[in-house]
Amino acid sequence: MTTANTETAHQAWQQNWATTAGRAPWLEPEQDVIAIAANLTREENPAVLDLGCGVGRHALYLAELGFRVSACDASSQGIAITSQEAKQRGLSIDLAEGRMTDLPYRNTQFAYVLAWNVIYHGDPHVVRRAIAEIHRVLRPGGVYQGTMLSKRNESYNQGRRIAPNTFVSDEGGIDGDKNHPHFYCDAAEIVDLFKGFDIISLVDREQRGPRSQHWHIVAEPK
Repeated sequence: MTTANTETAHQAWQQNWATTAGRAPWLEPEQDVIAIAANLTREENPAVLDLGCGVGRHALYLAELGFRVSACDASSQGIAITSQEAKQRGLSIDLAEGRMTDLPYRNTQFAYVLAWNVIYHGDPHVVRRAIAEIHRVLRPGGVYQGTMLSKRNESYNQGRRIAPNTFVSDEGGIDGDKNHPHFYCDAAEIVDLFKGFDIISLVDREQRGPRSQHWHIVAEPK
């Protein structure tokens, strides 16, 4: 499998973002993100990146706090909606349509990179490439915050196995993206995947109901 044929979940989200009902559950920032943002330094107006920004819930929130925000997503629909909402709120966000495996940013550009429910959409090659790109664009002393799918999630080992720890469900799932690759991991595999980082916090928790476990990660590049 290659990036070209496994990094495809944005196709489902492109459809999801096109409807009011599809966007509705994804408009409020996560409490974990709010907590981290409150502790980020405001010195020198640090640059932050919302990777896989969707319809902009976190990018907009971070911009309202006064950060220099960049936001990237492979869905043109998500970028368009985020742009429209930013204009309505009078916020400045640097928006780019792009893939997590080839970020359109320079090395060490950001003090904080957020990738919430994003980088597990692919096979192991895609996931490792996305993590390498995050490491590349984070500055020394920067903060990464993100999530990964846990093997305790009810969807693990369901559907067709297309690569190690990677499954596709032909039923589509609640958001329609389960018919695209999803990668799952345990704690030891997280540590290996993020071996270029010092892991500050690693918690396996339910996100949106019973057996919806995701790893919540906070880390700093070595």
